[in-house]
Amino acid sequence: MSLLAVMKHLLIAAATQAEIQALINHLQHNWSSDDAYIFELDNRKITICITGVGLMASSFALARLFATAQYDFAMQVGIAGSFDQNIPLGSIVSVSTERLGDLGAEDHDTYMDIFELGFVDPNIFPYNNGALHNNTSIALNIKLPEVKSLSVNMVSGNSTTIDRRKKLFDCAIESMEGAAFHYACLQNQIPFLQIRSISNYVIPRDKSTWKIKVAIDNLNNWLINNVVNFAVFNQIQ
Repeated sequence: MSLLAVMKHLLIAAATQAEIQALINHLQHNWSSDDAYIFELDNRKITICITGVGLMASSFALARLFATAQYDFAMQVGIAGSFDQNIPLGSIVSVSTERLGDLGAEDHDTYMDIFELGFVDPNIFPYNNGALHNNTSIALNIKLPEVKSLSVNMVSGNSTTIDRRKKLFDCAIESMEGAAFHYACLQNQIPFLQIRSISNYVIPRDKSTWKIKVAIDNLNNWLINNVVNFAVFNQIQ
């Protein structure tokens, strides 16, 4: 049984509209709406939030939403880079754990995060051993690989940064918003899911190798087939 089958109000957040334009188009054609980003059908509601790029913009957008409305479930979706080249470009993954990749200080050639600096207890809620885990207890009927993700303000683009982050954090993918979403949902006790489509490998920056269109197309197809349809058709009274 899918949680999405019985939910009443779903929030879908993305950094940019381009990442979910096809989903929005689908909702505009098949659901009713009096608002550009709020859609209703059969007593179900989906709110779309375009947060803006980065941890700061995402934090502000989510805080404003959670303060003014109630959601039964929240999803963050978008593209991401992968440190793991065994993950095919264009594939869809679910993020189980988020870590902060550049919140801290440099001590000459050594990076120290906020936990090592003593600013934050790595085991004080919502952190668990310095990470933000998806602790949703309700089983979701999805079949996606689960990965650990690193959230950064500056994406990795040179060998030194890439090697350091791979060694320190042991994360499979990298994004610019995930930790803000996990933090906000955990603090507000809202069950959540973060879904990413892999657009590129985290290697010294070379945009000629990126597969952004493929990643976006696959992401939107997955959302339309596995989220929107569940919310409409698999209802339990």
